[in-house]
Amino acid sequence: MVTTKVPVEPDDAQRRSQRVMLKASVVILTQGADNKLISEVTRTVTVNAHGAMILLGMNVSIGQLLTVRHAGTGEEASCRVVYLSPHQAEKREVGVDFIKPSPGFWRISFPPPDWTSRSPEAKKSTGPSSTPDKLKSAKALKAVKP
Repeated sequence: MVTTKVPVEPDDAQRRSQRVMLKASVVILTQGADNKLISEVTRTVTVNAHGAMILLGMNVSIGQLLTVRHAGTGEEASCRVVYLSPHQAEKREVGVDFIKPSPGFWRISFPPPDWTSRSPEAKKSTGPSSTPDKLKSAKALKAVKP
C-alpha cells in the first residue's frame, strides 16, 4: 500500500494582511444576465487591504467580477468573488478580493502582519476612558451623586 502525503495548510498560516472587523456601508454593482446593472446596498463584516467579507443577497458565483462602492467616500474598486459561505440565508457572507490591492480604500490603519491579540499593544488601553483625568472626573461624579 502506497500513501501520499498531502500538504496541509496550518490554521495559523500567515495572511497577506490582517482582517479588521468593520461594518462599513457599501454598494455592490455587477452586470445582470441581461447586461443591466444590478446593485445592492449592504455592509462589510470584515475588511483587509486586499478586500472584504460582505453580506450579500444577490446571487453571485466564485470568480465573478463586482464593483464595490464605499458609501462613505463614493470610491469604487473592482473585485472578484473568492468565497461564498455555505449558509443560504437572506444574505450570505461573500469574500471579495480587490483586483489591485487597495489598503487605503477602507480609510483605516491596518495592524502590522505579525500582530496578534497576544501582542503587547493589544493589551494597552488607549481609549479616552483610561486617561487619569477621565478616571478622576468619573470618581468625582460618583461622589456627588446621591
